[in-house]
Amino acid sequence: MKISGNIVDVKNREIFAGTVYIENGKIQKIKKEDKTYAQYILPGFINSHVHIESSMLAPASFAHIAVKHGTVATVSDPHEIANVLGIAGINYMIDSAAKTPLKIFFGAPSCVPATTFETAGANINSDDIAQLMQRDDIWYLSEMMNFPAVIFNDKEVHKKLQNAQKYQKPIDGHAPFLRGKDLEKYADAGITTDHECVSIEEAEEKIALGIKVQIREGSAAKNFEALHPLLAKHSDMIMLCTDDSHPNDLQKGFINELVKKAIAYNYDLFNVLRTVSYNVIEHYNLPVGLLQEGDSADFIVTKDLKSFDILSTYINGKCVFDGTQTLFTIPKAKPINNFKREKIKADALRLSLKKEKQIKIIKAIDGDLTTDTFFYQIEKDTENFEADIKKDILKIVVLSRYDNNPVQIAYINGFGMQTGAFASSIAHDSHNIIAVGTNDADLLKAINLLIENKGGIAYANAIDKEILPLEIAGLMTTNTVEYVAERYESISNKIQKAGSKLKAPLMTAAFMSLLVIPKLKLGDKGLFDVEKFAFTNLTN
Repeated sequence: MKISGNIVDVKNREIFAGTVYIENGKIQKIKKEDKTYAQYILPGFINSHVHIESSMLAPASFAHIAVKHGTVATVSDPHEIANVLGIAGINYMIDSAAKTPLKIFFGAPSCVPATTFETAGANINSDDIAQLMQRDDIWYLSEMMNFPAVIFNDKEVHKKLQNAQKYQKPIDGHAPFLRGKDLEKYADAGITTDHECVSIEEAEEKIALGIKVQIREGSAAKNFEALHPLLAKHSDMIMLCTDDSHPNDLQKGFINELVKKAIAYNYDLFNVLRTVSYNVIEHYNLPVGLLQEGDSADFIVTKDLKSFDILSTYINGKCVFDGTQTLFTIPKAKPINNFKREKIKADALRLSLKKEKQIKIIKAIDGDLTTDTFFYQIEKDTENFEADIKKDILKIVVLSRYDNNPVQIAYINGFGMQTGAFASSIAHDSHNIIAVGTNDADLLKAINLLIENKGGIAYANAIDKEILPLEIAGLMTTNTVEYVAERYESISNKIQKAGSKLKAPLMTAAFMSLLVIPKLKLGDKGLFDVEKFAFTNLTN
């Protein structure tokens, strides 16, 4: 086959009219022509860091929607399902992805569990990493979130890093706010990327140490506005990513939306396109084509180089999206899970507090994975403090999905709900059950509805309840993106109608149990001070 257009040669930084000749999935020849075409042919987009599980779709369903947005490949960390199911979860993702044309390159999760301070469903040790690094279908060591263990020379963690280096596979980082000597030690351990930067200063310090910065714009964490000036000065050290993309966002766009944003700021076209193609391929050594003779025919056709409206997407020489519909079917996915929690009773949510006690409050920050903290004064003795709705102090609870250990209770500010409660089995990183609510009755209803379905996202109030079941590891479903997005948006809207001002309340809640991102978080074993990396008391 052949296809003609204005060819965007990202590698050699030129645009010319021409025809691409394709045979057996490879580009056999590119012929330059003295013509003008109405369409552009350019390398397909690559998302440099994404957790497919955050789409709540099985990999095959995820691929079906991603190619519509010009995506030909992703670098994907199966960290979420690995924390639930271990290596069996990784294999599940690889097997599902292999049934679609989208090129999904998986890493070996480096932090399963993310910490020893919570109950997880699996453990992947350094010996497991050594075995995974030898596999051809494992491309890198996924984000090393436990940066304190790297800095303080934890032997097990350093064995994992050494195993990746032994097999010459890149090591992804995850080090929010890490600076100075500690950052130098982190970089010296072989970490080569970071997607957690929130400021230019932090990013430039990491770049100076050889760490490539992945500018992230996801469903919850949005750092593009703060970091996009890096595209002017450090484009060779930049990649773009989403990290987490929820189904309703994925319907609207993917990594193509970041490309559009960057171009709208008038950054150099080739610098921008390299961040979603050349830079990613070179860093991870990916077998993805760059529109060169001899390459696999992985490219997209667009109307122009501003709106980047996708006219077609090609992978290995086959059209997988024709501008109207995706041209491959979604294979059936069998559910796989690890969920042992039994229903709870009302007294599990009760917490007695004494007058004049100050309690630590988790302060959620809209559009950010970090939290702040402050003290709240208890005004009178209470056998069960549920909430102070006027001051936006709501109850947050976390309970293990892997056993029936006691419920952990704390209080959170920033959600703004006036009524109701919601619960989710998407709770980074061990994916226990997390719930936020204005009263215990609604919390109990939402939590038990979720437990009945062995995972999902649930909302409840005095007269209503709704659930999005997630039968694959409590993280994903075999349902269509349309069903998932509709149900997800319905629950999100109910939370916002109840008073929440957060743009993505469910995603924000999912990170309130992530014990490696500052400052104060709640795990299934208790309240955790991330800066001290230790449990802390609720009361002062």
